[in-house]
This record gives sequence, C-alpha cells and structure tokens, in this order.
Amino acid sequence: MAPAKPKIYHIVHIDRLSSIIADGCLWCDAAIARRTPAGTSIGMNKIKRRRLNELTLASYPDLYVGDCVPFYFCPRSIMLYLIYQANHEELTYRGGQGPIIHLQADLHASVAWAEQ
Repeated sequence: MAPAKPKIYHIVHIDRLSSIIADGCLWCDAAIARRTPAGTSIGMNKIKRRRLNELTLASYPDLYVGDCVPFYFCPRSIMLYLIYQANHEELTYRGGQGPIIHLQADLHASVAWAEQ
C-alpha cells in the first residue's frame, strides 16, 4: 500500500549545497553540463551520457531523461549503495557516504508545484 504522504529523495555531495541554495533549485544533468557548477559529481558518467543522449520519456518523447532532475522514491538508493561499496568500475567518486546529503520533499506538494 502506498504511503499517505509519499516522499521523494535526491542525493548530492555536500559541496554542491551552497550552489543549490544560491540558485534556489536543483538542476538537471543537462543544465549542470552547461553551467559546470563547482562541486563534486557523484554519478556515473556512462549513465549520465545515456540519460542525456539516448533515453527519452514515453510521456514526452522529445524530452530526454537527462533534462529532468533524478529523484528516488526510497531514502536509500542503489546509487548510495554503490558509493558505499566504492568498487564499481564506472564510479569515479570514491569519497564515501559521509559527504553525501539526502534532500527530501513531499511528492504531492512537488507535483502541485510543478503543475503550476
């Protein structure tokens, strides 16, 4: 059964927090590639490239996945586990989970905001 107040989550390196606060938003990977903000990237480049150049949304076929900010529905993502293991050959970040922060938002409030 779905929770009454579902949450969405985004993980990011703490050294990106100041730019998120200054900008007042999270940027998708496409915008981050154009802006090149200071801070540590914790994702896998191969996955990011696929999201930017190959994978589109079924509901919006002209929109690449990399044009959207990735959110998880679970507070502990697979990516976080890979960071913890620090042994995946495609993961360049090896700084551990300590500097990773978890951003949380209410799903329904986020959807309502996006639909405005």
